[in-house]
Amino acid sequence: MKKLIYFVMAALLLSACTSEFDKANQNPYEITNQSLTQDFNHIGSFFPTIMSNFFGHQIEENLVAESFCDYMATPTPFASGVNNTTYYIRWNTYWDRIYNNVMSPASQVINIADQGGYTMFSAWAKLMKILGMSRLTTYHGPVIYSNYGSATNGGTYDSESELYNAFFTQLDAIQSTFAANPTYTGFKKFDASYGSKNESEILAWRKLVNSLRLRLAIRISKVAPAIAKTQGEKAIADPAGLILSNDDNFTISLYGQKLYLSIICFEWDDTRMSAGMESFLVGLKDPRITKYFQPATKASLYADHTDYPYKGIRNGAKLVAKDDHTPCSKINDSFKSITKRNYLAASEVYFDLAEAALRGWAGAGDAKTNYENGVKMSFADWGAGGVDAYLADDTSKPINYVDPVYDGVINSFTSRSTVTVKWNDSDTPEQKLEKIITQKWIAGFFNPNEPWADFRRTGYPKLPTVYKNDSSSDWGVIPAGEWIKRMPFVDSERSGNATGVKNAVTTMKGADLISTRLWWDTGAANF
Repeated sequence: MKKLIYFVMAALLLSACTSEFDKANQNPYEITNQSLTQDFNHIGSFFPTIMSNFFGHQIEENLVAESFCDYMATPTPFASGVNNTTYYIRWNTYWDRIYNNVMSPASQVINIADQGGYTMFSAWAKLMKILGMSRLTTYHGPVIYSNYGSATNGGTYDSESELYNAFFTQLDAIQSTFAANPTYTGFKKFDASYGSKNESEILAWRKLVNSLRLRLAIRISKVAPAIAKTQGEKAIADPAGLILSNDDNFTISLYGQKLYLSIICFEWDDTRMSAGMESFLVGLKDPRITKYFQPATKASLYADHTDYPYKGIRNGAKLVAKDDHTPCSKINDSFKSITKRNYLAASEVYFDLAEAALRGWAGAGDAKTNYENGVKMSFADWGAGGVDAYLADDTSKPINYVDPVYDGVINSFTSRSTVTVKWNDSDTPEQKLEKIITQKWIAGFFNPNEPWADFRRTGYPKLPTVYKNDSSSDWGVIPAGEWIKRMPFVDSERSGNATGVKNAVTTMKGADLISTRLWWDTGAANF
């Protein structure tokens, strides 16, 4: 009997000791699988990296889309003055940023989320892919999307028509998932855009889905008008609504980093106000100029309009020495402390609705009201006053540009545009569209992707050509009086995925050149 009691006590003691063995031997400072999955850290931690890479930096954005849509210009004669801004391609890296920092981590999230049953995170990651790739395709045209990551055909490109159909189909599924989970709070700690909205966070993302759908529908409205109308009307009719208030603007946090434009302007002295911005903002007496830029540091630079002490640089300018044009207008000092930037704002949505109204899309409302609301939203977003007087101005027009640094006609131009601000119901649809896109361009400052697409798609605003055109057979010849149409495929794809590139080119309107129009850039009349 004593032996039995001893055996039972020993067994109980051993059991008690081993039940605490894992805890006793666990490093309290080690990150465990349990702690990673708690609060969705194992999938949510990817999102700040993804969203911070939608935009590029100097050689991906400032010397590409930002120059090509004439927001900023460089005083620096990079590569002996022959570079992207003069239509000879030296830098072409946005492809790598989007694939390495958006597509790759988003695909990892989707794999983890689908295996673990995290349907909302899977949908959110799919939206991230569309947000990134819908920008990249405006650079190149066809891209690797539907087949990305495939072991057998991962190098196969989507044609542009296939790509937009995929975007719209996936936006349907994303919106359905979000709508089914209206009070979901799992994103909150990873969501620097809408995480502070509490119970309306998912509604804000649903408004973004609709607004993105509308943006993409407007983009293809000339090449595929029936699809565009269907998708645009779907976006407008969705019960979640659109981004129609600056409170709902989709902004991207800088996550503690400096704004890329601030670094390039203030620390490197490599970018200044463009001559195109000077022509429109000074000519139209636009109060936003004080929010965007600083006065030039030499009075002689703006002797032709002393009431507006700003001076820009022509894109594709002839440049001799960097110091010649560095006294031109820098961006506003406030950009040094900016913490976020717009990806898709209410002003853009109103301008899209104004164009949709011109095109007869159901539910788009009144073109004039939408146009004026777009301007008002932009003024409010930038903290500029005087919007009512601005909207009533039917006489001010863009001015001619004079480069006072070099004698004669070097870099100077006569404005191609005579657009005014005030809406006129008796104008033709073409004249109304010019007003809409011109104001959309002004409002979209330092978010150049869509304005560059709009310029190629519509021809508005009527921007100047480059002064120094160094295009050649190497990358494609841009005829005099024309503008660059796209960026070529990157060298790593040309050499490492030659078959994929070759097949992609067969879906395009021409060769892999900067002179080949993208699918939605028809070159035809707007109406």
